[in-house]
Amino acid sequence: VQLQAFGGGLVQAGASLRLSCAAYGRTFSRFRMGWFRQVPGKERDFVAAISGSGGATDYTDSVKGRFTISRDNAKATVYLQMNSLKPDDTALYSCAADFGTLIHRAPGEYDYWGQGTQVTVSS
Repeated sequence: VQLQAFGGGLVQAGASLRLSCAAYGRTFSRFRMGWFRQVPGKERDFVAAISGSGGATDYTDSVKGRFTISRDNAKATVYLQMNSLKPDDTALYSCAADFGTLIHRAPGEYDYWGQGTQVTVSS
C-alpha cells in the first residue's frame, strides 16, 4: 500500500490543522493506521492510531483532548485533526499502515509509511 500525507503548514499556537493520509493499492479497511512525528535529531514518536474499523483509537498523552484520529474507509483516508496546537507539536508528521486488527504504538509494527508533512507551530 502507498501512503500520501498532506495538510501540514505553519500556524500560530492555538490554531488547528487537519492532516490527511490517502492510501492506495490495498483494501484500506483491513489496515490499522498510525500517525507519528519526528523532529531532527530525535526518534520518531507515536502520536495516534486507529483500528481498521475505526472503533478503537489510541493517543499519546501529550495530545489527548487536542488531537483526534479518524478514518473514512470509503475514501481510503485517515485524518488527524489537531486543535490547540503548541510549539512542542512542531515536527514532521508521517502516517503509517499495517495489516492487522490490533493497534500499536511502536513504529516497528508498521510496514508502510508515507513521506511526511511538516507542521510548524510558532509561539
